[in-house]
Amino acid sequence: MTVAVINAHMRPTLEGRLPEGVDPLWFKDVEQLLALAPRAEVAWLDMIAPQHAREAIGRMTGLRWYNAMSSGVDWLPLDLLRERGVRLTNGAGIHAQAVSEFVLMGMLTMAKGWRQVVRAQDRHEWLRQPPGTRELLDAQVLVIGAGEIGSRIAELLRAFGSQVTTARRHPGPGELGQDEWLGALGRFDWVVLIVPSTPQTTGMFGAEAFAAMKPGATLLNFARGTVVDQDALLAAIDSGHLGGAFLDVTTPEPLPQDHPLWSRENVHISMHLAGRAQDALLARGAARFLDNLERYRRGAELVHQVDLAAGY
Repeated sequence: MTVAVINAHMRPTLEGRLPEGVDPLWFKDVEQLLALAPRAEVAWLDMIAPQHAREAIGRMTGLRWYNAMSSGVDWLPLDLLRERGVRLTNGAGIHAQAVSEFVLMGMLTMAKGWRQVVRAQDRHEWLRQPPGTRELLDAQVLVIGAGEIGSRIAELLRAFGSQVTTARRHPGPGELGQDEWLGALGRFDWVVLIVPSTPQTTGMFGAEAFAAMKPGATLLNFARGTVVDQDALLAAIDSGHLGGAFLDVTTPEPLPQDHPLWSRENVHISMHLAGRAQDALLARGAARFLDNLERYRRGAELVHQVDLAAGY
């Protein structure tokens, strides 16, 4: 019998669909979770605070597979999971459509000056001229991080007629490698960051990268706040070199109310909402979990398994 410790939020979606031989232990709060943790062979703890998940995992000495619905897994104790031989799967691809739509929304919001349109409506003021006239047609866009989300972003942007270049650690034909994108930044009107959060990507976009960007270009960060040097970002904004930034992620989160990023007119902050802005999140997560649970019971390879050494 496989004992699976699962957040009770998922019970209505999963109950009656679990394969034979699985004994689900549902927890409703942290106290229940910590009490059940030592019995877990499989765990799916999403929708609790990261620190409570880490504490519970520390008690799961018999854990063999941990399922996460998030794409990023930097908040998990990867060293401990690797040391104990635990397999980790993530939600890579589950968030691709929602995040891609947020990227498009962010680009169109800034290109058309939508913030000014909304404010005019709030004032009951009829604008005579559009506050923004840029188009995505023929815009030069660089997407750094060409996994499932980055690939979907590129696909949707190409449908708008944008000229999209992707960059990744191991580039394919027509893509830029990790040692090439920095030198090419001056070509692009828009730069989208969607890289995994690892020690190698921490601070990867700093003063040198901002200086290399095309004057007036826009940065969109949908990776992690730690990927961008925020002091360098503010300097690039305040100098006028950077045209603007759309930030779904910041450091820290939540961003303090007195942080200067809030007050910059050409900075938009979407509060790490992109991946969760979808009606189908739990259904997609449940489908991924059930498929992998069947595989686990058969001893088959799990899909979307994380390389614990690489961190993604």
